Amino acid sequence: MNRIELLSDVFVWAYERSCQRYTVLKDALPEPDPLRLRYGAALKEVVSAMVRNTRPLQREAIRELAAPLVEVDDLTAIVAMAVNELHHLHEGNLACYGLRLSEFKEWQHTRR
Repeated sequence: MNRIELLSDVFVWAYERSCQRYTVLKDALPEPDPLRLRYGAALKEVVSAMVRNTRPLQREAIRELAAPLVEVDDLTAIVAMAVNELHHLHEGNLACYGLRLSEFKEWQHTRR
């Protein structure tokens, strides 16, 4: 019969519905953190260095590692972010920091 009207109606309906869902999801997302965007690589480097070197979770040690990587005005905020990341570090997010499970377990063991 070569009639495509119904198929085109379904396609248009699905496309419009998808656009509406995208808008709702986009509006629900928080704004990106400018410091995290700017210093993401430095933050990852500090967190991984803390774990690899089995350093205790101390702000002074984090500040020492972060100081050459970030501007002085942003140092306090980056240290706070690194502390938060280290507190929330677990086996499921190690890959984000390029860490191995054995490194994490050793660091975890020294923290106790």
